[in-house]
Amino acid sequence: MGVPVDSGAPDRLYTLTGGRSSAGTKGFDLATVIAARAEPLPGMPSEHVRILRLCRRPVAVLELASRLALPVGVVRVLLADLLNAQHISAHAPTTAAELLPPSDMLRKVLRALHNL
Repeated sequence: MGVPVDSGAPDRLYTLTGGRSSAGTKGFDLATVIAARAEPLPGMPSEHVRILRLCRRPVAVLELASRLALPVGVVRVLLADLLNAQHISAHAPTTAAELLPPSDMLRKVLRALHNL
């Protein structure tokens, strides 16, 4: 009977996040790009150090979770810690709608083309 049923990974994840869930980390969708703004500091948790090293070049949240081999929810909590401490920057991906000029400008261009 002395063999545990699971590997203990849930306990490790609970410890990494301090028991917090991703509920307070709304700002990170899977395509949000993360970039390190600082080097790791002495005494920083090892996962924070790993994230900062992986983010020396901008990386998406989903890719970061994959490289860390951690669930996305856990990575979001860790990223929130780093963002609050201003160790990283987070940039939402640009949507196609954001790339288009304002609709009133498009209407003016269309009118000008009709007048030609």
